[in-house]
This record gives sequence, structure tokens and C-alpha cells, in this order.
Amino acid sequence: MREQASQNSLPDRRQRGGRCVAVSAAAALAVAVITTGTLAPPAAYAAAAGRDTVQQGLDAMVRADGQPAALGSVKDRAGRTRTYTAGVADLATGAKVPANGQVRAGSNTKTFTAVVVLQLVAEGKIGLDTMVDTYLPGLVRGEEIDGNRITVRQLLQHTSGLPDYGLHIDDNVLPDRYFEPRDLLDIALQHKADFAPGKKWAYSNTNYVVAGLIVQKVTGRPLAEQIDQRVIQRIGLRHTYFPAPGDKTIREPHPKGYHRKTADEPLRDFTEIDPSAGWAAGQMISTNSDLNRFFGALLGGRLLPEAQLAQMRTTVPVGDTGAGYGLGLMSRPLSCGGVYWGHGGDIAGYETRGGVTDDGRAASLAVTSIPVTAEPIRHLEKVVDTALCR
Repeated sequence: MREQASQNSLPDRRQRGGRCVAVSAAAALAVAVITTGTLAPPAAYAAAAGRDTVQQGLDAMVRADGQPAALGSVKDRAGRTRTYTAGVADLATGAKVPANGQVRAGSNTKTFTAVVVLQLVAEGKIGLDTMVDTYLPGLVRGEEIDGNRITVRQLLQHTSGLPDYGLHIDDNVLPDRYFEPRDLLDIALQHKADFAPGKKWAYSNTNYVVAGLIVQKVTGRPLAEQIDQRVIQRIGLRHTYFPAPGDKTIREPHPKGYHRKTADEPLRDFTEIDPSAGWAAGQMISTNSDLNRFFGALLGGRLLPEAQLAQMRTTVPVGDTGAGYGLGLMSRPLSCGGVYWGHGGDIAGYETRGGVTDDGRAASLAVTSIPVTAEPIRHLEKVVDTALCR
């Protein structure tokens, strides 16, 4: 899980809580780096007359940012959808990028988890302002950490103060290491709370591990099953799934994912990894078109009652970025006015960004390595903005 901007820090992936931390791609699992796309793109990103600006942006991410591949799906107000590809699916063979290929969706998983929690809220089985200890008595305890002081809402909104376990997992263990959800929580609880519950906003993957454990306790069923039945099957996401334990593969046609920790290291093939370090915070696999369908169905009221969707869309500021974080759902400003709603995610090998607008526009883009600096991520978000504003 990737380092996040704290409420008072710059929106740079290397900043967290005012501390400069090493960019670990283990941590890479599933995180939306909060940026606003305000960085002026280089000349390679400028619009050219007669050319599709989204395709141009993806081409530039391959050419100028060194991405092996970029792919996307964009839907306009009229419902017309176009898919995009750039680069190569396999650096060794030069294979073509599959249109709408599957990718590891990273922290977009958080929105799926939040939807299930909020459905259970609507059913009267979970209370948003109920303490974690009500569902998991005595489980969440550590230095200045007390599950009797943290609410479910604070978990979903990243205001709990729980430390992020993702900062303490080495990327190199990802291909082979299996983590139980309790293992992830135990890693987090070895560290002091970041702040008192409700006092700040700071992104922590631990919040969603706890939320997933609550879902399992309340329903008596696996989280993956609940997401499949309550979300994936309900809205017909044909290319989206929660990998089973031990499943390192990606089922359908996909570009390979690559990873490196520093810019001077060679890219390594990280396509097949054990994604369990993400679990409720970042384990899922999807396509750009399915992510557009998911966020469109969510914002269109097909997954949650009106009251719970309104709670989900009630945000707190993410520093001075202009972004807001609701309950597993983010709003980001658009250069053409208004906002779009989505999440985004990182996992070693893949990075995704995108979202939907209230009037039905949708864009989801993916690249096949996680940049080691913030600038290429701003480029990716700039192309999302271009897709939604053109």
C-alpha cells in the first residue's frame, strides 16, 4: 500500500504525516495517491489538432514516462464508449496490449468493501457511528490504539488514526508470501497510532482490513463472497473478481505488470504475485470498462439506498489538494468545472486512476508499472481530466 499525503502535507507519494518515507511498492498495494493534476504537463502532453487527446496522453506516458503499457476506457455523456491502448503488453516479446485487458485494481477494492459495509448499515446490521469493539471486541489494541474509541465511519473515511501496515511490508515478499487478514492487522498494531480518532485524515490500508473483518463477523461469510454476491453479480461485472487464496494469476487477457523501487533499477516482471497483502484494501482484479460500470452503478443508486449513498459522498478535505474523501469514495476537481467520483489504486505492477461524473461521463485508465516519482502520476490524472472534460 502506497504512502499517502497526510492532511497537512504536500500531495506527493513520498510524504506521509510530514515524514519523508521510502517509496515501497509493497506498500504499493492499493493506494490512491492524492494529486490534483495541476502540474503543467510537458510538451508531449499538449493537444495536437486532429488527434485524440486521450490517445495522445497514453502514448506520451509510454514515450516520456517510460511506462511499458497504458490502457483505458472512456464513456461520454451519450453513453458512447471507446477503449485505448499504448505501448506493449510484454517487454520481452513486444506483444500487443489487449483492449480492455484485466489489471490488478489495487485500492479500488476499498470502494467495493465500503459498499458492502454500507449495505449492511442499510440492513441495520452495522452502525456507522458504532465502535469497532462492538463487532471485534478486544481485537484492535495497541499503543494509543483502542477499538472502543474508533467508529466504523472513521475506518471508512481514514480518520481513525490506525497506522498503515502497508508501510512495513517489503515488496520483495509479494510474489510468494501469503498474509492472513489478521497478519496484516498485527503488523499495524506493532506501531503507535498516528493520531487520536477523528482528529485528522491520513490514508491507512489498515482501516479497510478492519472493515473487512467486521463484514465477516457480522455476516458469518467470507468478504470475497460478500463482494461477489452483493456487488459483482448484482451489476454484472463480468471481468471483475476477488482472487482466491493462492491465486497469483490474472485470468483473462492482460498486459504484464512491472515493478522497480528506484528509477535506476531495471523493471521486473511482477504480473504474478500473491495479492493477499491487499485483501479488503486492494486485492481485486478488474478491467477499465468494469470499473467504469461499477462507479457508474454506484453513483446511479443501483448499489446503495439514497441515505447510504449520501453518507458515502460526504467528504472531508484531503489537505489543500481540492480532493475530498468520503466513505471509500473520493471526489476530485475537474479543470472544466465540477468534480468526478472514484478512487484509484496501486499494486506492484499496476496503477489505475479514474472515476465518473454525475452526468454520466466515465473514464478509467491503467498503466503497467508504478512510477517512482509523483510527476508521472500527475500525468495519468491529467489524462483522466482530459477524458472527462473534452
